[in-house]
Amino acid sequence: MAEIAVEKITSRRIAGGRGWTVDDVLCSAGPRDRAFEEQHGRVNIAIVTSGTFQYRSRAGREMMTPGSLLLGNSGECFECGHEHGTGDRCISFGYTAEFFERIAADAGARRIEFQTGRVPAIAPLSAVVAQARAGLDHNGVAWEELSLEVAARALQVAQDISPGPSASAAAIARVTRAVREIDRTPAAEWSIESLARTAGLSAFHFLRTFEEATGVTPHQYIRRVRLREAAARLKRSSAKVLDVALDCGFGDVSNFNRAFRAEFGMAPKAWRRR
Repeated sequence: MAEIAVEKITSRRIAGGRGWTVDDVLCSAGPRDRAFEEQHGRVNIAIVTSGTFQYRSRAGREMMTPGSLLLGNSGECFECGHEHGTGDRCISFGYTAEFFERIAADAGARRIEFQTGRVPAIAPLSAVVAQARAGLDHNGVAWEELSLEVAARALQVAQDISPGPSASAAAIARVTRAVREIDRTPAAEWSIESLARTAGLSAFHFLRTFEEATGVTPHQYIRRVRLREAAARLKRSSAKVLDVALDCGFGDVSNFNRAFRAEFGMAPKAWRRR
């Protein structure tokens, strides 16, 4: 992550081993804090767990939202800015170049270097994102295994993503307001119309702008926010699956079970046992 200001960032080492590290990184920077150019000392894959920020690398400018992956090649310069909102939290996986090359070879990746700076919050990442998020609340996570899985999954998904045109600063500002409202109350009855009003756009323009800025549609984003919250609750509480489903914005447990299985590859009860 970028050192916007030393006092704005706190980092806690969660786990580490030969060639890999995992850190819990909190940033409290906001619109009044200027971003500075920094350099990735290692290959970096950071899972955004909360907040939003703008990530600028040689691949372009990307809007980072919860559930997305920030990708950084070793030695690459970058900036992180918070022009449109305050604060974020990431779980940052770091790899030495040699260790990452071995993972890439074993995973059958066509490229070792990332050609894009972000992977959006898409379904193939949901399981590893939820596992990492659960690791912040529990001590039983096998971080070494998860670090390998995160690297392999990022390599596999990122190689099929081509950098597209960067969303404008105005578009990012409007979408940021909507994203932060969704993350604040994910179980609310959100509609395109209500989110568009929050962003100050027409419904049609908002739909196109949201997908351009985040890489996913509003429906996909809301659904995954709710499912990640449900996955975290299943791990940290003994509440009934029905109660978790209703609290996270799903109308009935059968719909929730289908959505959960489609996203994470297992039923909610199996996820809790795992």
